[in-house]
Amino acid sequence: DFGRSSELAFVVEPSDDIAVQEQPLILYCQVEGIQPITITWRKNGAMIVDSENAFMLANGSLYVSRFQRVRGDGSSDEGEYDCMAQNHYGLLVSRKAKIQAATMSDFHIHPQNAVVEEGGVARFQCQIHGLPEPVILWHKNSMPVNTDNERYTLLPKGVLQITGLRAEDSGIFHCVATNIANVKFSREARLTVSGSHSTVYKDPMILVGPENLTLTVHQTAVLECIATGNPRPIVSWSRLDGRPIGVEGIQVLGTGNLMISDLTVQHSGIYVCAANKPGTRVRRTAQGSLVVQAPAEFVQHPQSISRPVGTTAIFTCVAQGEPPPQITWLRNGQILETSDHIKLKNNNSTLSIYGINQADEAIYQCLAENSAGSTQASARLTVLWADGLPSPPQGVRAETVSATTIQVSWEKPLQNTKEIIGYVLHIRKAADPVEMEYQEAVSKSTFQQLVTDLEPSTSYSFYIKAYTSRGASKASEVTVVSTLGEVPAMPSLFIKVINSTTVQATWEPSIKLGQHEGFKLYYRKVHLSQYTGPVLLASNVTAYNITHLDASVVYEVKLLAYNQHGDGNSTVRFVSLRETVERTVLNPPCDCMKDEQNNKTSTTGIIIGIHIGV
Repeated sequence: DFGRSSELAFVVEPSDDIAVQEQPLILYCQVEGIQPITITWRKNGAMIVDSENAFMLANGSLYVSRFQRVRGDGSSDEGEYDCMAQNHYGLLVSRKAKIQAATMSDFHIHPQNAVVEEGGVARFQCQIHGLPEPVILWHKNSMPVNTDNERYTLLPKGVLQITGLRAEDSGIFHCVATNIANVKFSREARLTVSGSHSTVYKDPMILVGPENLTLTVHQTAVLECIATGNPRPIVSWSRLDGRPIGVEGIQVLGTGNLMISDLTVQHSGIYVCAANKPGTRVRRTAQGSLVVQAPAEFVQHPQSISRPVGTTAIFTCVAQGEPPPQITWLRNGQILETSDHIKLKNNNSTLSIYGINQADEAIYQCLAENSAGSTQASARLTVLWADGLPSPPQGVRAETVSATTIQVSWEKPLQNTKEIIGYVLHIRKAADPVEMEYQEAVSKSTFQQLVTDLEPSTSYSFYIKAYTSRGASKASEVTVVSTLGEVPAMPSLFIKVINSTTVQATWEPSIKLGQHEGFKLYYRKVHLSQYTGPVLLASNVTAYNITHLDASVVYEVKLLAYNQHGDGNSTVRFVSLRETVERTVLNPPCDCMKDEQNNKTSTTGIIIGIHIGV
């Protein structure tokens, strides 16, 4: 694999660990690639300098001679460690390894004395915090509890359950917590089993239900459920969402505790423990949530690529995990900063580098991290630069032709022009990001291009590259120019007769109307040359009543939109105010062109007929 073996790649990365006070600690880092390779280490982002306490071994691993949680100067060996590897091709940073000191607190929950009648249920609990998680064992009368006794159930979190109590279960209990940091003993508690087995009916009752758990895939979950009642209740489990719990990796501990081994994300959910009175529908329930997290892992790694100068390089890095991981990109070990030239999309899973140049040649790393873990992958960008490529095109000019057209012209490069096979014109709205750029190809003998279908009153940027079969020149200078403004399009106009002296003009601004500052409305009797108006109306107005009209004549109503570039073409309607049955709106909108010389309006449509009711 060109990107992973021949250049630079991690074979072994440092992993999370729990260190013992005053004991040595080794963090491993192994790299392959083209020599020479330099390895350095960081803690919490700061470079580690070799000292008597911490130094790098010949194989690149970091050796801490006497791990200390707190040193005399207040510093600590705890923290996040990573190793960096560098060679001629670039720099790589490993995943972060979280190093914590082994600890054990005092017990914060001790077992309590209990008096329980024969046949009942006893439950003792110890709780203590520690790293790594302490192993808790129980002693009765100073001897380890017999775990072969099926009535005795030990749960991982320091719980001892005893069911079907007998007189012989009476005694003094305490727990012992052990990890690599320490061994501690809880206070003692006395269990007294009193009387004989009762025959009095008791409703089912859940003494302790499942607690909310957050674990990681492949761990084991134990959901506790212990119930009492007479007769002894039957404990069952279900999921609140109705999905089956399944049987793979499922085991019942004691009389009703649910153990799920080798957890997957699909095991996440709310679990319901039910205590049922045998033969009836009498039941009690308790529920707890199980959240299973999955460390970040890659679905798609970025791949090393080679690209010519001036082209676009795209790296894709897709990661999954629970919760969904965040993706960060590095360039030669430094946080990658985006710009017009470098863009991140699709929640940072796609890195695009536009118009690449020699400075972009580097190792790019994708770091995926969530609360359950982190991972990294890398790829190299090689920028191809062929000798003898053309120099940039010269004298780029852009001239505005109309509201939608710009003409761009240029001169051929000064050097290495024999192999040119064509030019590419790069076009972009000046306000748009670089990824919105588009291109137009031009033949090698052409030195101008008419760019059409542009937007009015808009600034555009242009630059040119010359292409050969071996690659592209560097980009020319960028030129920016704006299209001309444009008058608004014709609005739609409708006329409604209100009464014998009033009509209402209503209109809908066309989608293609463009920017407009308002409307001008004119009206006249058709046999007269002089209009009444203009009536100036704001851009948000869409109706106007024309009053005090003469019912005996036909009127012409004209509406146009205007802006800073002038008046648009007008829409004309003809209307008669005769009796209601004779009222007619005549003619579709005409195309009325403004005569700029005499400032009059000519009607290019033809009135086929006017019905006036005579």
